[in-house]
Amino acid sequence: MSGSRHVHIHVTGIVQGVGMRPFVYREATAHGIFGSVLNAGDGVHIDAEAAPDDIDAFVRDLAAHAPAAARIEHIEVRDADPDTDASPGFRIIASDGTGRRTTLVSPDIATCDDCLRELFDPADRRFHYPFINCTNCGPRFTIIKSLPYDRPATSMSDFPMCPACAHEYADPGDRRFHAQPDACFACGPHITWREHDAEGILHGRDLRLSDAIIVRCCELIAAGGIVAIKGLGGFHLCCNAADEQAVTELRRRKRRGNKPLAIMVATLEEARGLCEIDDAEAQILTGTVRPIVLLRRRASCPPDALAPSVAHGLPELGVMLPYTPLQHLLLAAAAHMGIRSLVMTSGNISAEPIETDDETAWERLGDIADALLGNDRAILSRYDDSVVRVWRGRILPVRRARGFAPNPLPLPDKDALSVLACGSEQKATLAITRAADGNVQCFVSQHIGDVENASTLSAWHDARHRFERLFDLSPQALACDAHPTYLTSQWARGERERTKAPLIEVQHHHAHIASVIAEAVCTGAHDAAEPVIGVAFDGTGAGDDGAVWGGEFLVATLTGYTRAAHISYWRLPGAAASIRDARRCALGLLTATGMLAHPGAAPLLARLSERERSVTDTMIARAINSPLTSSAGRLLDACAALLCICDTATYDGEPAIMLEAAAHAAAACGDVPVRLALRRPDDAAAPLALDPTPLVERLLDGIARKETAGALARLVHESLAQAICDTVHEISRATGIRTAALSGGVFMNRLVLERTAQLLERAGMTVLVPHTVPMNDGCIAYGQAAVASARLAAPRARAV
Repeated sequence: MSGSRHVHIHVTGIVQGVGMRPFVYREATAHGIFGSVLNAGDGVHIDAEAAPDDIDAFVRDLAAHAPAAARIEHIEVRDADPDTDASPGFRIIASDGTGRRTTLVSPDIATCDDCLRELFDPADRRFHYPFINCTNCGPRFTIIKSLPYDRPATSMSDFPMCPACAHEYADPGDRRFHAQPDACFACGPHITWREHDAEGILHGRDLRLSDAIIVRCCELIAAGGIVAIKGLGGFHLCCNAADEQAVTELRRRKRRGNKPLAIMVATLEEARGLCEIDDAEAQILTGTVRPIVLLRRRASCPPDALAPSVAHGLPELGVMLPYTPLQHLLLAAAAHMGIRSLVMTSGNISAEPIETDDETAWERLGDIADALLGNDRAILSRYDDSVVRVWRGRILPVRRARGFAPNPLPLPDKDALSVLACGSEQKATLAITRAADGNVQCFVSQHIGDVENASTLSAWHDARHRFERLFDLSPQALACDAHPTYLTSQWARGERERTKAPLIEVQHHHAHIASVIAEAVCTGAHDAAEPVIGVAFDGTGAGDDGAVWGGEFLVATLTGYTRAAHISYWRLPGAAASIRDARRCALGLLTATGMLAHPGAAPLLARLSERERSVTDTMIARAINSPLTSSAGRLLDACAALLCICDTATYDGEPAIMLEAAAHAAAACGDVPVRLALRRPDDAAAPLALDPTPLVERLLDGIARKETAGALARLVHESLAQAICDTVHEISRATGIRTAALSGGVFMNRLVLERTAQLLERAGMTVLVPHTVPMNDGCIAYGQAAVASARLAAPRARAV
């Protein structure tokens, strides 16, 4: 072409599985570009030839009009020699599987509006097809075997396309042009049905059979049954959310305790009938991710709309909208039977990973579910639903999984070894870093669970192997929690001995604060060279002195920290047993504060048998299996027990969560918050101690005066927030630091977070909270990766 320019364009980011090549094809055609586009392990490559102005416009539009699910990180344009053998026009050519795999992969995408219209259009050939999708929606990461992302490299390779689907796939003008999961009843996956006391497996090979299975499933649910339903990343256990007997039976069979259950409703309007929903929450509910969103319950919600045991009176509900075609079909069929909401909780045995395989799920969940609605498309990566809360118009992740992972997060250091960060024990994730285009990407895995047994440790290793293989990651260094017994930390120490790779052991609460710092630095909200006052409040973390930390104030950078203050120590009789029995926490706290004889302690003591009291007193007095703790989470547990709100935890943090619920239900208290005593130790180099004695005494006085538990619970929250602010102010006065970073599971408490942020901001402090990783232990792997990368990049850096 006379006067033309020939260039090679390399596009990186999330550019596979998002309809990028069809988009490039359409843009190239519109701009009169000759050439080709292909997927490769390192992104999308385009050869383009046209007039210089057309090339420039084409490149601009690649960035400006990219598919909604794409995330373009870099477009490199370089001049290339003309291809004398090229034919006119523009074409998509076969993917190149050679070379290093550095591209990113889209998470799974909720069913788009176009596919939804076709799903319920009787004239459409995919009417009621449970796996309808296009280039704009459908499964992605959960079906990928390897990169580049093409049908043969997915679990769809088992389903050769019929002529009609193949025609759409090859038609540049079709919405399914190069849609890798493209399928229909004639050629694609089908749902299956197994039911106790019924012979064989039913297969939904056509519309009639598929619809019959969906109707039978909803009939069983309407009759009070429980069904295991296969989703994108694993199974759900499902029942009628308005049927108290069914919900109670699900809890009993699954040994679920009182932990709240997520529900799914068909539309935003249905969700509004149950909860207060602002614009930001509505946008997240209806977006392409479709996480579980924690929403404030509507006071006017009809009492029969939900079974009481769905959330046991908590002020929030976990709500999500359907994100797969099958879920849309189920909710539509259920509505015809008068069912407006479904419980959709993780399909697993308590404390074990979510099930992904039909045969294994039927074997392991058969004692819980009355039937199983599966399918013949393999899930290649286990993914739970993500859980988020909206705070001040922005997402606060609670569980980062489907829809968010495996999108990598940035790290501040530009030149460091690749690090495998092993994460924590509870709410575990792992992270692996990689240098790319002058930056460091941190691939944080999906939520894995509590790595306390062989099955969850195996799931952790599965996620590690998959990330290393799929993204061509070869860690050169290791990071782990400093806790001596965490299974992942023990593995890391063994791996160091085997490989001699550097191992950075990161103190738990430093990892919490580092995760906030790293995100803030990468978004330009903080200077990496400047320390922060980190407030890390949670339940448990191994301290440098052998105590159980959890109420920590750290002066921290990414490379190090100084413990500036902490909640005063008291003993946890029974150690881990006190996490389950909040009365033990309360007894330890009363002993430490000298309040056992206070009349307000009588209701607690009356709930302990003479033997329980004697044994516990002896454990505390002799320090038998009673470690010292500074835990803010355990302090809240103790307050819940003192106020007779919750004695026993059937799930992690239940006493503190019920304490918050009681505070929400109470009117704003008129009492002035109790000022906890901030004590200076004799050793000037030792941290300040925040003594809760004044708060404990005030609670006991209130109990003795028969003040309401709700009002006293609210006072606890107000006083804790005030204590945080007072302590941060004192540290700021001594150091000149004006930035506070908040992290730890206690800040999942909406009252504590909001009130603490308000008080700190009124005092002129800048407040940092994370928006890409959770504040609970789901952030630990990212924080470990940030600390390890910073220390490896500056090995002589000293703790501040």
